[in-house]
Amino acid sequence: MAVNLLKTIALFALSSLLIFKGAVGDLMCEELPVELCAYSISDAGKRCVLENYLARKGIVKYQCKTSEVVVETMSGWIETEACINDCGLDRNAVGISSDYLLSPNFVAKLCSQPCSSYCPNILDLYSNLAQAEGNILCTNIITYQHYTGNAENITT
Repeated sequence: MAVNLLKTIALFALSSLLIFKGAVGDLMCEELPVELCAYSISDAGKRCVLENYLARKGIVKYQCKTSEVVVETMSGWIETEACINDCGLDRNAVGISSDYLLSPNFVAKLCSQPCSSYCPNILDLYSNLAQAEGNILCTNIITYQHYTGNAENITT
């Protein structure tokens, strides 16, 4: 019951935001609810990033901020839940980090057909992070079925 209520609230927030965006024309990271922040792109073409801070009485709170990471190919983008799920992401991820690229399971999910074919924003983000570290995302996935008897994705 609570999960359905949260989904309804999130859908309402997204719908309201899209209506507001259509009326005003600006998608600003600082105005996004934290539930929609991660993996979004402002109208100025900068990535939104979820940040946390310590509030009064030691309570950790979250806020959406504009990062300095510029996206050249898109703007005004709120990532869909389908892409979040298909790419194995967490909507509550704080910051932008390449640490996830160290996990073969994470890379395999990013390079899966649903993610790599239908989620250009996600692929752009992680491809650029990999490239900054001297790697190429998704071309290094190899299937080693003949060694294990099972299809297994491994990065090289």
